[in-house]
Amino acid sequence: MRTNQRITSRNARFQQWQALLTNRTKRHRAGEFLVQGVRPITLAVEHGWPVRALLYADGRRLSDWARELLASGVADERVAMAPALLAELSEREDADAELTAVVAMPDDDLSRIPVPDDFLGVLFDRPTSPGNIGSLLRSADAFGAHGLIVTGHAADVYDPKSVRASTGSLFALPAVRVPSPRTVTDWLHGSGVRTIATDEHGTTDLFDADLTGPVLLLVGNETSGLAATWRDHCDQTVRIPMQGTATSLNAANAATATLYEALRQRR
Repeated sequence: MRTNQRITSRNARFQQWQALLTNRTKRHRAGEFLVQGVRPITLAVEHGWPVRALLYADGRRLSDWARELLASGVADERVAMAPALLAELSEREDADAELTAVVAMPDDDLSRIPVPDDFLGVLFDRPTSPGNIGSLLRSADAFGAHGLIVTGHAADVYDPKSVRASTGSLFALPAVRVPSPRTVTDWLHGSGVRTIATDEHGTTDLFDADLTGPVLLLVGNETSGLAATWRDHCDQTVRIPMQGTATSLNAANAATATLYEALRQRR
């Protein structure tokens, strides 16, 4: 049943949504997170993510996009909110936000990621920066990957910084969190997927590695790199040839370069 509400004060409902911005535990307990922006919200709807509520600026003239979305019935609930309060949830100081979506999280199930014959996946091991997760999601989506796996004690895929950095790719590309490498190796068992890790001390230059078959690219933690378990299990390590004074790349940038090379080879 779809309902309409109005919120004009920092009541319990507002505080519940506000906590989704900063409190990871409450996000996952509620099973929902906040999404802002025309493209991310549009992609969430187009890809069938359940929208639990649409929060809109009360008393303001809304864009055609916002009005059409509110009228579409896609959300379980429509909430007219004081513009200043909506701006707080949108993390904007100019009180110019017009729409925020409360979206349900999908299950962390590896079956969400398809494994076709030309499979290209990315595994990010224990990332500490949610912005790097979002950036990597964006690159994986752009270069034709089938999914992203985040392993171990890691930053949150649904942190607002990750959601923003993905610019909507979070909704187009499956991103699954798993607690341990064993879950992934069991999932890959018998699939024929090769695991290839990026490492500044890799044994093969990236351009000489064969990335045309089914491949899972492994990307390590921003500071310490891949866990020893992954190093022991990977089929090959590759290094990205560089010039200049830099000796390494940001984890998301290294993954982006590798994904681009995989796409180049497959074309």
